[in-house]
Amino acid sequence: MSTSTAASGTGPTAEATPLSLCAREPHVPADRLVAEMVPPPRFDSVRFSTYIPDPNQPSQSEAVRVLDGFATGLGGAHASGAGRRRWFSRKPEARPAGPRGVYLDGGYGVGKTHLLASLWHATPAEPALKAFGTFVELTNLVGALGFQQTVKTLSGHRLLCIDEFELDDPGDTVLVSTLLGKLVEAGVALAATSNTLPGKLGEGRFASADFLREIQGLSAHFRALRIDGEDYRHRGLPEAPPPFSDEQVTKAAYATEGAALDDFPRLLAHLARVHPSRYGALTDGLKVVCLTDVGPVPDQSTALRLVVLADRLYDREVPVLASGLPFDQLFNEEMLKGGYRKKYFRAISRLTALARDAKGLVEN
Repeated sequence: MSTSTAASGTGPTAEATPLSLCAREPHVPADRLVAEMVPPPRFDSVRFSTYIPDPNQPSQSEAVRVLDGFATGLGGAHASGAGRRRWFSRKPEARPAGPRGVYLDGGYGVGKTHLLASLWHATPAEPALKAFGTFVELTNLVGALGFQQTVKTLSGHRLLCIDEFELDDPGDTVLVSTLLGKLVEAGVALAATSNTLPGKLGEGRFASADFLREIQGLSAHFRALRIDGEDYRHRGLPEAPPPFSDEQVTKAAYATEGAALDDFPRLLAHLARVHPSRYGALTDGLKVVCLTDVGPVPDQSTALRLVVLADRLYDREVPVLASGLPFDQLFNEEMLKGGYRKKYFRAISRLTALARDAKGLVEN
């Protein structure tokens, strides 16, 4: 998203008191969690035709070709009336042959989510029969509905897309793997993405091997697609802007309609009191998030909550204007080398992009 896009609707207006994330404690009903399992606003208009493959990375063009064919293969009776009953009453042998799932394996910013959302849009079924969410959102759904109700709710879907499949929490991975097994039995097609670590990009199918091992009971249902390339969020773009001063951030917050202004340490404390499933609702209606006194995250639990908030802000295209330390200094070396490093690198990449989007809100 360009700076001009970020500034649209968020430019200087008559001074008003900013909103505050710390003042919000949203309550989200379970049915909203299900209804919101669609591609985030950032990906409303993406299609296979809008994905621009890097000519130096043939795997990108191949992924588009395979996924387009996969979507076409998911055609059949529409989900209304008797048509839906015919589709889901098929005997197992009548279902399409071959893998009923695809797994997109690649590094940060190669367009995996763009392709996953394009698959969702291209699949010939009404939106109520297609679900799209991150791995964390899926585990939150199970927490809200219970396992059996989640199986019942999603079993009527044609396709389930899982973005950012997490391999660093064995308990959640087993939970979701069991859920996916039930959904595959019900005839639901699956698609998932995950990230290869930056230091592992030259080691072939690192993430693919991890993914298939973790869901070993489901591996036969997935075709792994390797997508090579560099992070498009930083390809040909300037360095992320350095943090601004507290005064600049505060002034921009008071001059921008729909801005939230919060002290970073206080926000981190507030996140501990709000369930991560509500972080999306926490950002409802915001045009920009302004943070003062950004500094190192003190511990792993706090860091993981911040990762979820960063994902929700990125999904909703909410720019982040900050003072203090640059975002690449949020997580200490131990965190960046530990078991949750994938999440932290993703958060840095996304917050950096959002910081760039917010640059135009500060007067020169």
